[in-house]
Amino acid sequence: MSQKVDEIDDVEIAQSEDEWFEHFRIQADKGQEPLRVDKYLVNFIQNATRNKIQQAARAGNILANGIAIKQNYRVKANDLIQVVLAHPPREFTIIPQNIPLDIVYEDDDLLVVNKAAEMVVHPGHGNYSGTLVNALTYHFQQQKIATDLDRIGLVHRIDKGTSGLLVVAKNEFSMNFLAKQFFNKTTKRVYNALVWGNVEENTGTIIGNLARNPKNRMQMTVFEDKTIGKEAITHFNVLERLGYVTLVECVLETGRTHQIRAHMKYIGHTLFNDERYEGNQILKGTTFAKYKQFVENCFEILPRQALHAKTLGFIHPTTKKELYFETELPKDFAECVDKWRNYSQFVLE
Repeated sequence: MSQKVDEIDDVEIAQSEDEWFEHFRIQADKGQEPLRVDKYLVNFIQNATRNKIQQAARAGNILANGIAIKQNYRVKANDLIQVVLAHPPREFTIIPQNIPLDIVYEDDDLLVVNKAAEMVVHPGHGNYSGTLVNALTYHFQQQKIATDLDRIGLVHRIDKGTSGLLVVAKNEFSMNFLAKQFFNKTTKRVYNALVWGNVEENTGTIIGNLARNPKNRMQMTVFEDKTIGKEAITHFNVLERLGYVTLVECVLETGRTHQIRAHMKYIGHTLFNDERYEGNQILKGTTFAKYKQFVENCFEILPRQALHAKTLGFIHPTTKKELYFETELPKDFAECVDKWRNYSQFVLE
């Protein structure tokens, strides 16, 4: 059998109790004959029994091509089979690593860091090193600060492909004080996003409960039934219309997993190059070959979802003064916007 069992390389960290972690990823080969998933998986998962696999399937923990399957599902050629559970796959030790950090503010109680895109925030399955927490652990070690980042430190998180501002607590009091502000929705968080299509309204508010997409558990989706998922509220303002895409400002009233990504897709304006939400396809525009090449060039310049945590404001735990931080768009995001700006000026007029 030539199938490969992979650890996920882009897992996004659990932010609430309904998060899931990928434990196994198996790509069926091209010659795979149809075979019940319980019989199939015992060949790849050490110490697994058919009974355990069947129980996992009944609980919705086995996915085929992103969709939960039953125990009698027959694995076919090229199927992507995943086993997901509500807990991390194993315990791990955080290794301090000397990774450069863009720290925009720091004192005895906290620091604010401008996270680079593609940096995972916290170690997890497939990402045991090179994360923000590995870098912070080294940074605090150099300062002789005994901060347990598994227990305190990370007040909030942003996705791997999202760049921008994060606040990190350096002691338990600061952690509790800051966490309460996020819980009470008193922090100020503003994101910039480049989305597909012309957002016609200058301003708007998206209200819709978010929960895992039953057809693709790697996505969050909006449920109008308020008994499903968690309340999520996003306010947006149009900053610049660029023809087939729009630069918007998103203000979070709540902070749910993938909130902006799911909400913008819900109103028909998926984030540009957001692979998880199919934004890495040409969703608006013409059929001309030159236009397709232009978009592909933009994808190369910005090889991630076009989302940046631009501003962050909160009350300091000790001084009780309001702190407010703002960052410029990172180079890849800014260059992509510039390309669309030039395109809209000289082609669409």
